[in-house]
Amino acid sequence: MDIKPTRPNSYLALAIISTILCCLPFGIVSIIYATKVNSLFEDGKYEQAISASKNAKTWGIVSIAVALLGWLIYILIFGLAMFGALLSEAG
Repeated sequence: MDIKPTRPNSYLALAIISTILCCLPFGIVSIIYATKVNSLFEDGKYEQAISASKNAKTWGIVSIAVALLGWLIYILIFGLAMFGALLSEAG
C-alpha cells in the first residue's frame, strides 16, 4: 500500500497578491514556483514539490519585503525633502 505524503501548500494566492500589489519581477518568480507544486506532487516528485513550495513562499515574501523597503525609501526621501523645505521657509 502506497501512502502519499501531505500535499505541500502552493502559496499561489501569496504569489498572485505579491505580484499585483508589490514587486512584479519577484512575484512572477513566486508564481512560477507555485504553479509547479501540484504537478510535481501528482507526478510523485514529492521532494521537488516541497522545494517548489518553499521557493514560492520565499519569493512571495521577498516581493513583499522589496516593496516595503521601496516605500520606506520613498517616504524617507520625500519626507526629508518636505522637512527641509519647511525648515528653509521658517528660517
